[in-house]
Amino acid sequence: MKTLSHLTVHISILVCAILLVTGCVSSRSGNVYSRRDARQVHTVDYGRVISVRHVQIEGTQSHFGTLAGAIIGGVIGSTIGSGSGRTLATVGGAVAGGMAGTAMEEDATRRNGLEIEVDMDSGDTLVIVQEDDIDLRPGDRVRVLTARDGSARVSF
Repeated sequence: MKTLSHLTVHISILVCAILLVTGCVSSRSGNVYSRRDARQVHTVDYGRVISVRHVQIEGTQSHFGTLAGAIIGGVIGSTIGSGSGRTLATVGGAVAGGMAGTAMEEDATRRNGLEIEVDMDSGDTLVIVQEDDIDLRPGDRVRVLTARDGSARVSF
């Protein structure tokens, strides 16, 4: 019973750690600025939305999910069998847990996005992908803010 109790505590701690890290993922929203973007010069250009397409922005794979999953899987695997069977179960649990942790982290950090095509007043046509946090329709007049690093966002 003591082993099961320790196992439950370890799993609970690791799950909390995974949730904490996935909550720290940076935003790709047009309305959220990073600390690096604050107080920086952005070029502002204007244009008209040509099309808006819903897309998925892939999640992150920082290897934290892999590590946490491998630890959890290894701990669970170590409670199975005895002798060389336990070693095999521990390794198998760590591998399976690592794969599951990677998938969970990527899924937890995946976001809905918009692919926004804009016909700029300058004559250029741009496509910008950002989080789906703005209600845009073809024909809407928008501004495009471009940072020195080339990243851009669309807003009204």
